[in-house]
Amino acid sequence: MRDWRIGVVGCGLIGVSWAALFQSYGYKVAAWDPSSSVREQFPHRVAGVLNSMRDLGLQVVADAPRIVSLETIDEVAETCRFIQENAPERLELKRELFNRIASVDAPQRIVASSTSSLTWPEMFEGISGNVMWLTAHPFNPPHLVPLVEIFSPDSHAAETASTFYRSVGKFPVRLKKPAVGHIANRLASALWREAVDLVAQDVADPEDIDAALVQGPGVRWAIMGAHMAYHLGGGSGGIRDYLNHLGPSQERRWSTLGQPRLTPDICERIAVGVDREAGNNSILALEAVRDQSIVSILKARRTIPE
Repeated sequence: MRDWRIGVVGCGLIGVSWAALFQSYGYKVAAWDPSSSVREQFPHRVAGVLNSMRDLGLQVVADAPRIVSLETIDEVAETCRFIQENAPERLELKRELFNRIASVDAPQRIVASSTSSLTWPEMFEGISGNVMWLTAHPFNPPHLVPLVEIFSPDSHAAETASTFYRSVGKFPVRLKKPAVGHIANRLASALWREAVDLVAQDVADPEDIDAALVQGPGVRWAIMGAHMAYHLGGGSGGIRDYLNHLGPSQERRWSTLGQPRLTPDICERIAVGVDREAGNNSILALEAVRDQSIVSILKARRTIPE
């Protein structure tokens, strides 16, 4: 796989992050975006992310130049074995891009969509070509957060992609069937829905809700998921005892979970609370704290016995 040329289609925030990750592991990257100005700036933006990765103490293969911006998507389809697509979440646009890639006569390629909510059948049903199609959703920023969620009805495509992603330090998980929002976004959306409802019901302010999450379950979730956390919550009897003894209390909580609407009033209350929480820190400053914290957590996790 090391001789693969990796294509990046869509050169926005996620495309830049993916390209930096691929280059940091020594892969050659060819990128395309419909905007000529975005294509022109793309290598510089990737270089900025690579510099930030070095500042964070991450290993980066310094064998530049390995990024090239191409004039047409056809060139990417002709020359790249693996293509990471990051276009906006518009189904018609994505299908247009996939049909264009499929129309190019080239050796078999893998095309992976970074879609956060669209499903495999919506995007790829009826599109042929010498291509293995899959969804491969990262968590932002892809160059730091290990997760990538993979689905394809072709098990060979899914396994080949999983092997590739592991080669660039990612942690692939496989969906057994398509789901809107995949796994992680569904979990995150469910949690945020309840966080919004707590604001709407005036139970607490946004900054206290965030603090409760970060200082409580967030600490556990950095090392184990919800099922395993409740397994330990069952004591010596594990998850079975937890479900037998405390399952009804969970159902009681589920029955009271909210169904909030993002009305103008609720949006403003959330925004005011987030402004208080952010203080005088800019988005760039907050991103820097986030990124340094992610790296610190990942390094700490390496010391935990498996």
